[in-house]
Amino acid sequence: MLENDRIWITGAEGQLGHTLYKTLEDAARDILTTDKDVDVTDLDGIMQYADINRPDVIINCAAMADVKDCEEEPIQAYKVNALGARNLSIASRKIGAKIIQISTDDVFGGMSQKTYTEFDTPEPVTVYGKSKLAGEGFVRELNPRHLVIRSSWIYGQSGSNFGFWVLEMARKGEPFEVPNDQVGSPTSAVELAKFIVRLLSTREYGVFHAACEGVCSRFYFAKEILRLAGLENVPIDAAVSKNTSRFFPYPSHTVLENMMMYMTEVYQMPRWEDAIREFMETLKRDTI
Repeated sequence: MLENDRIWITGAEGQLGHTLYKTLEDAARDILTTDKDVDVTDLDGIMQYADINRPDVIINCAAMADVKDCEEEPIQAYKVNALGARNLSIASRKIGAKIIQISTDDVFGGMSQKTYTEFDTPEPVTVYGKSKLAGEGFVRELNPRHLVIRSSWIYGQSGSNFGFWVLEMARKGEPFEVPNDQVGSPTSAVELAKFIVRLLSTREYGVFHAACEGVCSRFYFAKEILRLAGLENVPIDAAVSKNTSRFFPYPSHTVLENMMMYMTEVYQMPRWEDAIREFMETLKRDTI
């Protein structure tokens, strides 16, 4: 039973790791959390921690996720995103644990205007996407008891994310630019965590896409955040991503279709509009 499982969350101080911990904490399960205190790139350290603590499930939320940083430091990106996943896969197989690898829509190049399912061939164009795909490969190769979960445009109440950036820029009161040519599905860390917890109670394995339903541009997403925050009068300009230093070289169209979720009927993600409204309401309550 899941209630008796020991779950190890790596990258626990990030927005998804933190949210996962809070979601599992409410269910009173045995949870281990690590972040920079246990380096995922250190195989010996990972093996030692796993051997001592003997988790039943490892959820790898550790990542180097800043696209620009990955382009500037590709070796470090591959160390964290690929080698880290490899190390955790080796450790999980040795102790007989299941591994859940958190991945990204950036494994797709974004050149197609169609949605991407789990059955489409990844063709990443960024170092971030390539390193995360390499991590997926290690997980699938080294531990048959695996789940790879790809999501997109994740936002939560901890860590850095697009939503907090928009609010920060808006409070400065100066015009700012957001790309109108990048399209995706904004996904709440809360909803993603609920899906992961649901998967933990099933016998499912393999690759799952998990993005909130619906599609929008980054520009429209920013406008909706400002509207919900009561800041709709703040000037914001639609831009072309290649002309913005913050949003280049992000892929332009990486809309995930949750086909495996539909087929297995294990969960239903909400509309992105509903999820961001709930997030903003929670944010307002917590800051009062």
